[in-house]
Amino acid sequence: MGVVAVIAKRLDALVGPGVMLLYPLFASMRAIESPSPLDDQQWLTYWIIYSLITLFELSCYKVLAWFPFWAYMKLLFCMWLVLPMFNGAAYIYENYIHKYVKIAGGVSSNYSEDQRKVLQMMSLDARKSVTQFIDKHGWDAVERAIKAAERETNKH
Repeated sequence: MGVVAVIAKRLDALVGPGVMLLYPLFASMRAIESPSPLDDQQWLTYWIIYSLITLFELSCYKVLAWFPFWAYMKLLFCMWLVLPMFNGAAYIYENYIHKYVKIAGGVSSNYSEDQRKVLQMMSLDARKSVTQFIDKHGWDAVERAIKAAERETNKH
């Protein structure tokens, strides 16, 4: 067997740690430092899904040994979760997990997608105050306040 065949046979062992651990570790540290919670959601969801895969793998290792392509399927799935062009972890969170998990302080589905993103960028205390304001005065009042603040900043 040539070198290329050996590399192809063990590609999961060569590429896997970088894709499944090193890059997500680096990206998670960057996400902690960024002000936006959207990248936090991507990486927290990734680590949850990766942990579940690892627990499944540890629990079912005798069965998985019968599937020769398991390591490659896991690698491809983790690449889909990790790579920025796919953001698979965020996709899974938005389309599957978010529907079933309602944590106190979360943004309700009464708001549009853009409104939810704005509210999610706020701290829990600020979000609570703003949602109370919205319930009392409506979203239009928030938009008027934002425009007034923008005009005020443009004057100076």
